[in-house]
Amino acid sequence: MIRIALMLTAILGLAACETVGGFGEDVSTAGQGITAVAQDVEDELD
Repeated sequence: MIRIALMLTAILGLAACETVGGFGEDVSTAGQGITAVAQDVEDELD
């Protein structure tokens, strides 16, 4: 549940970025968070 809240916070942070470069960094960070959560879920299922 905490991970989902962190992911939502990261995604909402995208709305606050002011530059294209900042947007790219925000998207990258959000993608890394999603990847980490997906890996955790996969590990739990194994």
